[in-house]
Amino acid sequence: MTLPGTLDEAVAALTAMPAAVPVAGGTDLMAAVNKGLLRPAGLVGLGRINEIRGWQYQDGHALLGAGLTHARMGRPDFAALIPALAAAARAAGPPQIRNAGTLGGNIAGAAPTGDALPVLAALEADLVVAGPGGRREIPVTHLLAGRELLAPGELIGFVRVPLLHAPQVFLKATGRTGPGRATASAAVVLDPARRGVRCAVGAIAPMPLRPLEAEDWISRRIDWDGDRGVAPEALTAFGEYVAAACVPDAPGGEPLPPAVLHLRRTVAALARRALGRALS
Repeated sequence: MTLPGTLDEAVAALTAMPAAVPVAGGTDLMAAVNKGLLRPAGLVGLGRINEIRGWQYQDGHALLGAGLTHARMGRPDFAALIPALAAAARAAGPPQIRNAGTLGGNIAGAAPTGDALPVLAALEADLVVAGPGGRREIPVTHLLAGRELLAPGELIGFVRVPLLHAPQVFLKATGRTGPGRATASAAVVLDPARRGVRCAVGAIAPMPLRPLEAEDWISRRIDWDGDRGVAPEALTAFGEYVAAACVPDAPGGEPLPPAVLHLRRTVAALARRALGRALS
């Protein structure tokens, strides 16, 4: 294993060994290796790169290092900065996963159940990618959707998140008690400066889903000049609107199978509760 000390050294190592795989926490990588799904020709360890293990402020944004662990993001000081991402980090799994798993790994792995992913989609975060040609920024959703791919030698170095200074909520449903893989998740963030609500639903599709029409509909029903109040029936309707957008009706008007109907109801409940908590 190669152990570079800087991001540029890591890029150089990956460029010199195109078949090597970068590894930070290794939670997903080692699971794939243990299952016989991956046999990397080499590893480039990122654990000694201090510049990607913290965060800094930059032009109204937080520049988060890709090496931030879930455990670090779950602490109170980070929660005061980006509450929904902290909540997702605390829900990422048992302590051994939270202590090892990283923000960059959650993004690069792009598993549908990645808890950070709907939060980053709702926040409209960007990635700072380091590569042989320098650094470039791409929207996180472009990478998750496959619209842009990492080129050979490129690494996710940082995540650039706008600081909205407003309530944010992340909720997820799991198939068992306690932290576990999500069967559905929802992130809701308020953007008072734009009088808007942003919502993303995770775990039910290959990438987080943004119900844009539902966002616009509920944004026009919130009292932004007062106490950010909204009618209870509007909250309920918002949940149903989000669920219908993310779990659509069957073709031809056929009844939804029970499992799909249950999933739609779960998404509706998560979206409704997340917005209710954000507004309260």
